[in-house]
Amino acid sequence: MKDLMVNIKNLRKITGAGFLDCKKALEENKNDIDNSIDFLRKKGLANANKKFSREANEGAVGIFSNDNFTNILQINTETDFAAKNEVFLNFMNEIGNFSLNIEDSNLTLEDFNSMIFENISISDRFKSIISKIGENIILTKLLIAEKTNESFISQYIHNPYKKNIGKIAVILKSEVENLNEEAELLGKNLCMHIAASKPLALDIEHLDSKLLEKERAVQLETIKESNKPNNIVEKILNGKMKKFYSESTFMNQQYIMDSEKTISDILNNFSKENKFKIINYYIAVVVN
Repeated sequence: MKDLMVNIKNLRKITGAGFLDCKKALEENKNDIDNSIDFLRKKGLANANKKFSREANEGAVGIFSNDNFTNILQINTETDFAAKNEVFLNFMNEIGNFSLNIEDSNLTLEDFNSMIFENISISDRFKSIISKIGENIILTKLLIAEKTNESFISQYIHNPYKKNIGKIAVILKSEVENLNEEAELLGKNLCMHIAASKPLALDIEHLDSKLLEKERAVQLETIKESNKPNNIVEKILNGKMKKFYSESTFMNQQYIMDSEKTISDILNNFSKENKFKIINYYIAVVVN
């Protein structure tokens, strides 16, 4: 048994194939490494790791939920054809549902990839599916929204392949005083807005400071080329930054269903009858 485990490890390094595929190959070939390599090559399972060098710009995003968590998983593929493949979609559902068992809102992709699912690491499961589909497949995003007794989770899938898997996935976490039909509809509509407008942050104070510095520098350089007086330059800069905030932050964006109002306006008006407070949002998008 010890020799088998050593050979499995070596065979995986040589071929890049998954644990179970290497184990089967060695068992079929009486623990002979060379014959096992040929066996895997004939099955199209050898050198799967070479496919990791290919660009994976297609893929899918999925939403997975239980009583405690709602997660978004993004897995990229090389082609849209592979992303619609039933084998890939079933694999995505398996990995997404497994992620709900972790119960750690601070889980990193690196830690998740090293976790064991049915006696195999997540990273090895990806190598196995790469061999089956024949494309580079990469887990690129795992977003975890932890539920509380006070929170309300809304969600939306755009361009779905399955009910919970598509091209854009959005989760909105909020607190609602009275969870009625109107509040549920607002939550869904806000998710659709996020999918369409793709804000960079919830509000101005949540924007990355380095992004703000860069934006101010770019705008300032552009304005200075017009040779305006310094006092005018500052006013123009403030106006351009205000426009940037309105385009990039969720609370300050114009609502897609009523362009006369911002998201903040919509929430304030709704909260006069039923308090609706946004806690956070999560979005994953497959770039075409």
